[in-house]
Amino acid sequence: MSLKSDKWIRRQSEQHQMITPFVDRNVGKGEAVSYGLSSYGYDLRVSDEYKIFHNALNPIIDPKKIDEDSFIDFKGDVCIIPPNSFALARSVEYFKIPDNVLAVCVGKSTYARCGIITNVTPFEPGWEGYVTLEISNTTPLPAKIYSNEGLCQVLFFESDEACEVSYRLKQGKYQNQVGITLPKV
Repeated sequence: MSLKSDKWIRRQSEQHQMITPFVDRNVGKGEAVSYGLSSYGYDLRVSDEYKIFHNALNPIIDPKKIDEDSFIDFKGDVCIIPPNSFALARSVEYFKIPDNVLAVCVGKSTYARCGIITNVTPFEPGWEGYVTLEISNTTPLPAKIYSNEGLCQVLFFESDEACEVSYRLKQGKYQNQVGITLPKV
């Protein structure tokens, strides 16, 4: 598997709509948290839709039976994540991952240096949808997240052959997700 360059990412996005909408250059330095195409990755943006976790109703988190009432829906230009808590969000971009590609998402240094961690599972071969993003505030202070700006970077790794069973073929439970998707069993 090899890490793919900006040229490859651009071609895949132009010819196969791998990333929609696609921003062909890195935008925002000095004005916004940067987003768009970079040398060996793509900095995705967080949308203005969030589900902010609160623990007022449940004493425990159960990934097999998450209670939607544990989240407050929020839409806006800036999301405030409470201290030592998290929010779910979605990407602005829609992704279509080829059957011979695995994508990994890592946090951006601007947020990481403030104690804000972004966790995203790998984008499996054949997966498509908006990315559900988990944003953790590890600090004892409220933290700001800026909507429609960069949040994390996607790295693309191409194999020399397509996998036998892609996410699409196995009909994965998060295929074609549109909004912020809570855990499914």
